[in-house]
Amino acid sequence: MDLMLKDKVALITAASRGLGYATAHALAQEGANIALCARHEDALATTARKLAEETGVDVLPVPADVSQEAEVKKLVKTTREHFGRIDMLFINSGGPMPGHFLDLFPGDWDVAMDLVVQSAVRLCYAVVPMMQAQGGGSILANTSVTVRHPLDGLTISNSLRAAVIGLVKSLSVELGGDNIRVNAIAPGWTHTERVDEILRARAEHNSSSLEEEAAKIATDVPLRRMATTEEFGRVAAFLLSPVASYVTGVTLLVDGGLSRAIF
Repeated sequence: MDLMLKDKVALITAASRGLGYATAHALAQEGANIALCARHEDALATTARKLAEETGVDVLPVPADVSQEAEVKKLVKTTREHFGRIDMLFINSGGPMPGHFLDLFPGDWDVAMDLVVQSAVRLCYAVVPMMQAQGGGSILANTSVTVRHPLDGLTISNSLRAAVIGLVKSLSVELGGDNIRVNAIAPGWTHTERVDEILRARAEHNSSSLEEEAAKIATDVPLRRMATTEEFGRVAAFLLSPVASYVTGVTLLVDGGLSRAIF
């Protein structure tokens, strides 16, 4: 299927690895030009070179910390100056600190608010006026299966990612008349560095091994395995693309059936 992405422009945050990179790669394979954002300049530059070489599209690396308002504004300004527009925004960030409630401190919640919630708010404030002026666009927020199916030991994620879903649903209603679609994608267990971090935390808490914790996960997933990052990226690219032109306000689970929620 042609996703009608040739020469479109996508801004993707937290994109030097994991789900951000998988989304960037899927979009670039379809011909979209990409602005990549991550905190670590060297890793970002390496990723950008690799993506450009593999796909032949224009890839702009922009180092930025999306938890900082000034850096979000600079990121969007740099992208606009280079490409002239932003057709797609993929809101993504590193996951908040794992842990049970009493293992965490109030300061951990403050850091997570800036990382998960405020970064999404700031990115939307920076990008939405541009999309309105150009006649439309697509925004996709990366959240987690935890918005439908809270997971043990992920208390902050279980709590704060739901706020992002509220933002997505509200913006989908407010911005529909501007031809701006706003959706969320909610991955389940996908084999990334973030999941390795969660497995280590669980193994320490349960006095078990990484292999034992991974096996528990596979047992709970109806498809009996974790997703690959490529499987996630293809779904994200579809939701961002013009092919999904009548899809807005949706939170799409990419979780192998893990969530038992009906709605």
